[in-house]
Amino acid sequence: MPLIRINDPDDDRLGDYTNLTDVALRSKHEPAKGLYIAESSNVISRAVEAGHRPRSFLMAEKWLASMAAVITAATGGDDGGADVPVFVAEEPVLRAITGFHLHRGALAAMHRPPLLGVRELLASARGGQGARRVAILEDIVDHTNVGAMFRSAAGLGVDAVLVTPRCADPLYRRSVRVSMGTVFQVPWTRLTVWPGAVEKLHDAGYTVAALALSDDSVSLDEFVASPAVRAPGSKLALVLGTEGDGLARSTVEAADAVVRIPMSGGVDSLNVAAASAVAFWATRA
Repeated sequence: MPLIRINDPDDDRLGDYTNLTDVALRSKHEPAKGLYIAESSNVISRAVEAGHRPRSFLMAEKWLASMAAVITAATGGDDGGADVPVFVAEEPVLRAITGFHLHRGALAAMHRPPLLGVRELLASARGGQGARRVAILEDIVDHTNVGAMFRSAAGLGVDAVLVTPRCADPLYRRSVRVSMGTVFQVPWTRLTVWPGAVEKLHDAGYTVAALALSDDSVSLDEFVASPAVRAPGSKLALVLGTEGDGLARSTVEAADAVVRIPMSGGVDSLNVAAASAVAFWATRA
């Protein structure tokens, strides 16, 4: 593999990796340049398996042996890596470049794949059979929650995820890491309008269920027993809202059902990532 040894953290070739701790910079910079950062050998492996293409790799020399197979797979074989540099540096230099201790193996700057349209995404899910169960993340701003929700969606059989215009980026480094790379596994795309897209979901045959605290809400147990979930061929979209405020009133009003998770012990609700896991498990096929 072609190695480029880095001694200067200000090397111009490392622009993709600098200031990774600056959330505001990265959230603007990554989509604009069409890239995202994959962190750890496991996450990079999942990205490559999903067909994502690397721009470059960055790691300490001690990780080269364990990353060799991943790099070879990502660059198309022993002769295919000339255009994908592998930057190698000592630990102090890596820390100066990234702003944190790189202890999970490696980083890779990856080309960001284009997002599918909503109709195309839903139709292509489940190997072309179409998505039966969809999660909608409304304005979730915490990258950790986004990553955890994708991991739950992957593990509990959700067919696709839609994120609203103001939702945090699923391909932000922390989201990818927390998801353990499952953001590459679950089909997803970003809605351009919300909650206006609820009508499109209705037209596509989905029952839209808003998880919210409301006087007219039904318990999750009651909802799971309804035809919206149990009828053969039923299609369900579960909407989960931003941390703190929850779903917008307009979203709740547009939904077909408002669903609550029964609570006890004086607790009114769960963290949104935990609530998503409960809802995904309860509505599984």
